[in-house]
Amino acid sequence: MNDPLGDMLTRIRNSLMRGKSTVRTPASKIRGWVLDVLVEEGYIRSYETAVSATGKPEYEISLKYYEGLPAIREIKRISTPGRRVYSGVSTIPTVKNGLGVSIVSTPRGVMSDAQARAANVGGEVLCTVF
Repeated sequence: MNDPLGDMLTRIRNSLMRGKSTVRTPASKIRGWVLDVLVEEGYIRSYETAVSATGKPEYEISLKYYEGLPAIREIKRISTPGRRVYSGVSTIPTVKNGLGVSIVSTPRGVMSDAQARAANVGGEVLCTVF
C-alpha cells in the first residue's frame, strides 16, 4: 500500500456512503493522530484499537451521523506521496470559509488548521474535512 492515510480516508468515505456505523482500518501512528483530530473536531464519535483476525492491530472507527446524514460531508486527501503540499502558517488553507477543517502535520504534531495558526506553525497539509 503506497498511501495508508489515503486508504483510511477512502474507507471512511465509503462507509459513510453506505450508512455503516463503524469501519476498521489497519493501525499506524499517522492514522491515529489524524483520528485524534477528527474526534476533537467532532467529525467522528471515537475510535478504539482492536486486533484483526490475523493478529495485526486495527482501529475500529465509530462514525457519526446527525438526523440520518453523515457528519462528514466531504473528506479529501491533499498531500499525496507523489505530490507533497506544504504550507506556511499564513497560507494554511481554510475549508468552506472556516466551516471545515484542514489537518496539518507540523513539527509540533498533527493538528487542525486553527490549532496550527494559534501555535504559529506551518507544515504538510494532509487532508481537508467538511
